[in-house]
Amino acid sequence: MDNQSSVSEFLLLEFSAIRELQILQFILFLIFYLTTVSGNLLIFSAVAFDHRLHTPLYFFLMNLAIQDLGSVSVIIPKYLINLFTNDRHISYSGCVTQVLLFIFFAGSDVALLTVMAYDRYVAICNPLQYERIMNRRACKQMALGAWFAALLNAILHTGGTFGTPLCSNVVNQFFCEIPQIVRLACSDLHQIEMGATVFTFVVWFGCFTFIIVSYVEIFTAVLKMPSVLGRKKAFSTCIPHLTVVSMFSLTVCLAYLKPSSSTPSTWDLVVTIMYAVFPPMLNPLIYSMRNKEIKVALSRLLSLKSSSDKSFCLCLR
Repeated sequence: MDNQSSVSEFLLLEFSAIRELQILQFILFLIFYLTTVSGNLLIFSAVAFDHRLHTPLYFFLMNLAIQDLGSVSVIIPKYLINLFTNDRHISYSGCVTQVLLFIFFAGSDVALLTVMAYDRYVAICNPLQYERIMNRRACKQMALGAWFAALLNAILHTGGTFGTPLCSNVVNQFFCEIPQIVRLACSDLHQIEMGATVFTFVVWFGCFTFIIVSYVEIFTAVLKMPSVLGRKKAFSTCIPHLTVVSMFSLTVCLAYLKPSSSTPSTWDLVVTIMYAVFPPMLNPLIYSMRNKEIKVALSRLLSLKSSSDKSFCLCLR
């Protein structure tokens, strides 16, 4: 293909031509998707319907749940359809949209995790000023700023990726992933995208440096607390966030710093799942395991649902 305009569709990676294995992959990814959607919807509902959780920490957690829902919904449903219909095709506009939205949600993840680190820093290191600094208006502005910055980052990357001529339409991944599409470029014009990648890496590195410095200050302040109960409560709100940050950082580094290969492998699929699917699926579990307030809110929500179901059944009788 001589230029970008001749690419009207892309062929996504087919990991197996055996129908039985395709069905197995369909079942596994369906389980991943349903688990992620149900877990994040529970977190979102627990925060939205429990007034006790209407605080900055849980407001940002609700935004993180929305981000997790969006990131998996961009890539998994299309892959499930392809597996079910035994079809590898995705339209050019569909691929562009997938890249734009996936990078948008990935960028918002980093931005929201950084804002949440700042929230924990203010709450623990400057508690007397917490309500003044983290007021409702400030929280909304920080959340909107995180989403807007992620959108600009996504537009920059998408333009850099598809603004160069492509000499092939075969994407060696189960969704439209930027590194795989950049490999399809006809010339070194893909350096535009490399420049955008370097810029984004610098910004992300700054975010993670801010998170690390914040937690150094947080743990220093926590260890100075005279009350064991106070230290335990502080750790209960910080450890889940730090775990999510660590998991996201490790999986992304594993995916993008591994040696590139021109031929697809099972290991590439595993690594991609680890950074694109597992974090959104595990985040609700991580936040609910060590957070007593989330556990209580979820139990209230589930018991309320159970009571309403019983009442509905009685009405039917």
